[in-house]
Amino acid sequence: MLTLYHHPFSPSSRFVRLMLKEYGAEYQERTINPWERPTELLGLNPAGTVPVLVENDGPPICGPSPIMEYLDETRGYAVADRRLMPDHPDARAECRRLVDWSLSKFDLEVVGHLVRERIYKQTMPKSAGGGEPDSAALRVARANIHHHLRYFGYLVASRRWIAGDRLSFADFALAAELSCADYLGEVPWVAEDNVKSWYARVKSRPSMRPLLGEKILGMPAAATYADLDF
Repeated sequence: MLTLYHHPFSPSSRFVRLMLKEYGAEYQERTINPWERPTELLGLNPAGTVPVLVENDGPPICGPSPIMEYLDETRGYAVADRRLMPDHPDARAECRRLVDWSLSKFDLEVVGHLVRERIYKQTMPKSAGGGEPDSAALRVARANIHHHLRYFGYLVASRRWIAGDRLSFADFALAAELSCADYLGEVPWVAEDNVKSWYARVKSRPSMRPLLGEKILGMPAAATYADLDF
């Protein structure tokens, strides 16, 4: 049995949940507020971050990229042509590059600001940094998202999927990030039709349904969030 320690609106955690669903892996969830630095989390991951995946009595696997590699090595070949890691070394390198772009660069410059300021801070105590959103951080995120969407739009205009001709981990890494921003109504879909069309295809997959059903207490989702025909 797999156990996933996660936060529902952590983009990296969402990425892992999508991978688990796509690979048909049964798992149980433990919801964690990482800013509380609970002993249970620190005992698994001294960095105090999520996601963390544990299989049976095995060691904890910490972080989205190590979890991605672990799931692919332990379950990738069993799903045959639904494997999310390409076969060719060049294609694997491109897939990994774009996973890193989404979960690191895009998150650092855009989605991380949005999630922290508009979601996490609503729950965090002031001693941990909670309170009113930082308007400067939000302005930066809202300016930066256009640059990233143009790049993603360029990719999907010349490829069937983000990293190439096959659906891959790269698609789900970006979808996980965009889903959090979309909940908040922070994705300017009218500015990039190619990304919108690509996201509609990913959004329609069964693995996305649990995410699209999640809500934040007192903060309704944007109209586009769960709409497959947005």
